[in-house]
Amino acid sequence: MSWNVNSLRARLPRVLELLAAHQPDVVALQETKCSADNFPHEEIEHSGYTAIHHSGGQWAGVALLVREPLQAQAPLTRLPGDPVPAEARWCEATVAGTRFVSVYVPNGRSLESPEYRRKLAFMAAAAKRAAAIRSETGARGLVLGGDFNVAPADLDLRDHAAYVGATHVSEPERLALTELLEQGSLVDAFRHLHPGEEQFTWWDYRAGSFHKNIGMRIDLALVGSELQGGLMACGIDRDFRKGFKPSDHAPLLVWLGVG
Repeated sequence: MSWNVNSLRARLPRVLELLAAHQPDVVALQETKCSADNFPHEEIEHSGYTAIHHSGGQWAGVALLVREPLQAQAPLTRLPGDPVPAEARWCEATVAGTRFVSVYVPNGRSLESPEYRRKLAFMAAAAKRAAAIRSETGARGLVLGGDFNVAPADLDLRDHAAYVGATHVSEPERLALTELLEQGSLVDAFRHLHPGEEQFTWWDYRAGSFHKNIGMRIDLALVGSELQGGLMACGIDRDFRKGFKPSDHAPLLVWLGVG
């Protein structure tokens, strides 16, 4: 499961509700916005999970939650080559022989912004790391879950006119995502199972975007080709975009047999 929670402390009751409802084995969280000192280890452990997290204070931050008695092994809480490592956007660990990554790609802001070039540099570093993981860790498989801040194709957004000349849909971003898929030998789990279906994971808080279903699919689960045959289902739980104090993202669920 992957979810950009847009502040873990603010969304903690919803996260604990999600854990109880779905009981996932591994959860990739993004935009935790926790310092190392205020990460809610106690509450998460009480729910039957342990956490590996990379904290960046009030911005960014990523984590992997692992359901007991499974264990996270050989954790790495940095991305080699990350242009701004202090922002805490990459966290990985091996669980039951599979290497899991929680990733939060920078937004990019605008095509003219230095942040856009940094976004492309981050994605290039992610592609290089994905290619290296297999030989370095000895893991049997690889899964990257996260907020990639890229809509892979036009099918993955509703309001095309609003994104003309904007980030998230530009050709360099989509090419960088394709390079990540190719270098890591990865498949987009949702699109693999639902090749023609329009579904979104993010909706702006403003202008009733969620109720109008004006969204984007920018949260992805990228699964190694060696695990592709174990993909059983992939879906988006829209109920967690509703209710009290929701994130602007909905969680992405993947049912994957890795045995």
